[in-house]
Amino acid sequence: MLLNVIWLVFGGIWLAAGYLLAGVICCLLIVTIPFGIASFRIAIYALWPFGRTVVDRGRVGAFSTIGNVIWVLVAGIWIAIGHVLTAIPMFVSIIGIPLGIANLKMIPISLMPLGKEIVPSTHYFPGTR
Repeated sequence: MLLNVIWLVFGGIWLAAGYLLAGVICCLLIVTIPFGIASFRIAIYALWPFGRTVVDRGRVGAFSTIGNVIWVLVAGIWIAIGHVLTAIPMFVSIIGIPLGIANLKMIPISLMPLGKEIVPSTHYFPGTR
């Protein structure tokens, strides 16, 4: 809980805002609504990442694969760069190392959001809090 509050103040709010902006733009373009929905899911995850994890939904179809390729080229690479740039000062501060690690763990879903699901860690890792 404490890490989530620190995360929110020192980066989570800005990352979530970036995901929300990408989601709004995608929804306005109509054709890219699936990207917008995925972006909104990730925005919520970016606000409060500790205690949750990203898992694959299993086999994804050709449309998800093509969509992920398009996403990487249009928005994913820029959001991933944002994660790296916000992780660097977190690592430098020493105290923020767990925050920097969490930031880097978000890069795979920022690059390929379709076919992923965000679940509580207790569902994916039984016996954890």
